[in-house]
Amino acid sequence: MDQANILIIGGGVVGCAIARAVSARWQDVFLVERFPKLGMATSTRNSGVNHSGIYYPKNSLKARLCVEGNRLTYEFCSKHNVPFRHCGKLVVAADAHEEPELLALKKRGEDNGVEGLQLIDAAEIRKREPHIRGVAALHVPSTGIVSAEELVHAYARVATNQGANLVTRAQVVSLEPSANTIRVGLRIGDEEDSQEEKIEARCVINAAGLNADEVAAMLGNHSWKIYPVRGEYCEVHGPRSSLINNLVYPLPHSDGLSLGVHFTKTLWGTFLLGPTATYVEGKDNYEKNRLPIAAFAESAKTLLPEIEERDLQLGYTGLRPKLAPPSHKGIIDFVITRDANVPQAIQLVGIESPGLTAAPAIANHVCQMVGEILA
Repeated sequence: MDQANILIIGGGVVGCAIARAVSARWQDVFLVERFPKLGMATSTRNSGVNHSGIYYPKNSLKARLCVEGNRLTYEFCSKHNVPFRHCGKLVVAADAHEEPELLALKKRGEDNGVEGLQLIDAAEIRKREPHIRGVAALHVPSTGIVSAEELVHAYARVATNQGANLVTRAQVVSLEPSANTIRVGLRIGDEEDSQEEKIEARCVINAAGLNADEVAAMLGNHSWKIYPVRGEYCEVHGPRSSLINNLVYPLPHSDGLSLGVHFTKTLWGTFLLGPTATYVEGKDNYEKNRLPIAAFAESAKTLLPEIEERDLQLGYTGLRPKLAPPSHKGIIDFVITRDANVPQAIQLVGIESPGLTAAPAIANHVCQMVGEILA
């Protein structure tokens, strides 16, 4: 049986960032990912935004790790040639009734340590985004766009170069804790040609995203339930993509479900409209009952009156691992904790947005916990 100091379950952006951080300090690091490639689920099916940290309650993990992660993500991308654009964004009030919410958002951001926030008027909006209609906006200079897929692969590449073992097509089928270790049962390979293996690890990190609740349950921890929320996108190609210059957001949903359907100028020159936010049945339900293009066009016209249904093409979809059930109002924080009954396990549950941004800061946070376990 293979022995490991650390075994990470989940090869998304957070799992790969953790692998990179822990392999800089410890040997015998394994990461297992059930899909054929790293980062195939939530990590790369999003807007690719490097968030600032303005939305989250003061002193929450989401606020603290997003603000820190924003800086660390830019630094990592610069050092490892990951494509990004540090462009800033506008959060736009469509009418005067929304202006108080804009002020509250600015204050929350400042409370969280986000620098450079500035309220601008309609004339300044037109200078920055000539086709956007709004009465006022919050300019957020620290926000940007990053290639999520290349970021995942860069974290993985650094981890591998530091000696970590990253294994794809590796499904965790059992977790058996003992006094000081956890025996991890794996099914490796495709369904028709798989083999069973076991690895004994001194520390197991659950970074399984949409399946984090199921992994926790394998250790007897039924504290959490993940509710998949689908986000759908449309995309605008060609000359009409010049309607948007950078990032433009409405005010976030008051119920905390999402940041609202926004406009993202991509690194490849198109712009995305999305994501929507709909609770769905099933953690692989990416396509069933997709919204029609007309619904996207209608919602977009509030801020971008010139948009027409014919400008839009259906884009990709993603699933967020929400801890909030449909009846819940408000933001629920990340769960990053050592397991109450199996202290050599670290549970990361509900790592939705701003997980892409926060990933390197989450990794540093987890590193401290690993240090306590392996001491």
